Parts: sequence; structure tokens; C-alpha cells
Amino acid sequence: MNEQQWNTLLDVIHGKRMSTLPTGFIIDCPWLPGWYGVNMLDYFSNNECWFTANKKAIETFPDTIFLPGFWAEYGMCTEPSAFGAKCRWHTTNMPHAEKVLKDLTEVELLSKPDVRTDGLLPFVIYRLRNTRPQMEALGHHIKFAVARGALNIASFLVGATELMMAMMTNPNRCHKLMQMITDFLMDWISYQKEQFPSIEGIMLLDDIIGFIGDQQCREYVVPYCTKIFASFDSKVNFLHNDANGLVSAPYLTQMGINLINYSFEHSLQELREKTNNQVAILGNIPPRDVLAAGTPQDVQQAVKQSVADLDDRSRLILSCGGGMPQGVPTENIQAFITAAESLGQVGHELRSDSGQLPSIVVAEEPDSSPRIRKQKIT
Repeated sequence: MNEQQWNTLLDVIHGKRMSTLPTGFIIDCPWLPGWYGVNMLDYFSNNECWFTANKKAIETFPDTIFLPGFWAEYGMCTEPSAFGAKCRWHTTNMPHAEKVLKDLTEVELLSKPDVRTDGLLPFVIYRLRNTRPQMEALGHHIKFAVARGALNIASFLVGATELMMAMMTNPNRCHKLMQMITDFLMDWISYQKEQFPSIEGIMLLDDIIGFIGDQQCREYVVPYCTKIFASFDSKVNFLHNDANGLVSAPYLTQMGINLINYSFEHSLQELREKTNNQVAILGNIPPRDVLAAGTPQDVQQAVKQSVADLDDRSRLILSCGGGMPQGVPTENIQAFITAAESLGQVGHELRSDSGQLPSIVVAEEPDSSPRIRKQKIT
């Protein structure tokens, strides 16, 4: 992320009214390898491939913000691997972390990982360290410490169904697991900040939050997320939860969160009312059915409809309700950006003399040939 984009992000969070609505997307391994034309294992294992895929994205779409920007990650395996999870890797599908515990009666077998040495965490740090000079040569900087959330990690260690049942039937062991993971996450986030002083934000991703009720949210989300987002004095506390976002919405400010990406199944106005317009929103058209599977015209219409009932369009970055999914073509992203640019500060569309939305100028698609040279992987 470059400094102009970071400042735009801060302006949105602080409620500054923008001349045009900014756009932004969470991008990582579900979308980037396929869009760039390489397989998953090349993307994960090769620093050059990973860097050039991210570089191609920011060069193809210079007018949008990619979050967190040059994200060094290994799918859902990054944090569970530190707890000893077996990770299964595929060339065309996302990697998967297998369960570590049979059930929560085995929680005593776990110990808090060392974020400097365990699992895939050192590979995340060294990927960023080895490519940082190239990023900075492009004017981009590492701005976020990124981690999966405590409930998300717990669901991989013990299983999602088992975890949610244990919240009701075995709360003591459930809290023991949550506390251990939370302490680990505070270490992990602080270590990223220690290694990269340019970091000024925290990005936490946890979809399991959307599968529990209000009581469980207050018990298992609010206290632990509050601690995690206090790992250091960050300017941006960003939560991604693209399941049910309304259950946690009333507690976002209490947890210190000032930016939220949530499910497309809730309107922007719904979340704005639930948060009293105190939290900036990143959203909110359907990612799979419209952004990936729709036509450019479908995308433009969805963008227009997403803001139709908003009188106040401050604290808003237009996006999809979730991360960028697999299969989104270049022309649909360009259509999204064009539609957003056509919306003025108070939401009036800027149309051409013909009455149509401005035409879409489609950037050249990246060719499908892998851009990999043999090299020593550092």
C-alpha cells in the first residue's frame, strides 16, 4: 500500500467526505494465482512469483486500494501450522489445515507457539523481509500486521462444529483454548510490528464470528478481540467477517474496530445503523455471484444499487462483501471502479451526454504464462 492509499484509508475512517467514493478489495491466494496465471504451489513457494503477481495487480488497478497489500500468507494454514496442524497442499485448490485435537478434552496437550520459530510464521516474515526493497522501490510499504482471528484458528484446531458445541457444553476448556490463541495472536501481531516498523494497522480475519449468537459473541468475541486489537497502538483496526456481520456490529467500537468488511447479505444501511456510523465499511456487492460470475454491466448495476439507500456516504470504501473470490476477471474489476467513480460525493451519478454511465476501459489481461525463473528460494 502506498502512502496516498494509506492516507485515503485514514480519511475515510475519520469520516472525511471524499470527492469520489474510494474502492478497495482484500486480495490473496483465492484470486491472485488464477488471475495471474500460475498454480497455487508456485504462488506459495516462489518469492518472485508471489511478488510479481501482487505487483501486476497494483499496476493493473492503480486507482483502487488492495488490502492489506502484498499479503504474505499461506491460506488458512498460516497460524494453525504453528500449533502443529498438518497442512495439505494442492496446485488448483486452497491449502487445508487438518485438526490437531480430537476434542477440547485434549486442550492441555497444546502449548502456545513461538512466533519466531514455529510453523509457517518464519516464512511469512522472511518473504516480506526479502521482498521489502522491491516493494519500497514501487512506493509501497508494509502497513498491516495480519492474522486469522482466535475463533477461526480454534475452528481449525478442534473443528468448527466441535468448537461451537463446546461453547455451550464445555466453556471452561473453550476459554482456555481462546486465551491461549489470543496470547499467541498478540505475540504474532507484535512481532510483525517489531520486524516492520512501517506497520500502523491490524487486520484480523474471522468468519466464525458470524456463526454464533449474541450471548456467545459477548463471551467469546468481544473480550478476546479487544485484547488482540490492543496489541499495539494502531491507527487502523480492520476486521473481516463475511458471514453474518450484524451479530458483532453493536460491539465493534467497544473492541476498538474502526473498519469492517462483512457479508453482502446485509445492506450498507443496515450495518451503518447497527454501528451508529462510527465504523468505516468496506463493501458490499456479492463477491461470487456478481463480481466473479456477472457481466461488467451486472457489476456496475450492483455498485449503484448498493449505495442507493444511503444518505450519508462518509466512512465508506466500495468493495465486495468478502475477499476477492476466485475467477474475477479484469473487466469486472474495471467496471466496479468505473461505477464507483461515477458516483459523486452525495451519490448523484455522473453520466455522459448520452445518459449512460461512463464506458469501461479494460486494462490488458495478464497473460496466462507463468512468470517464474529458477532461483534460490530465500
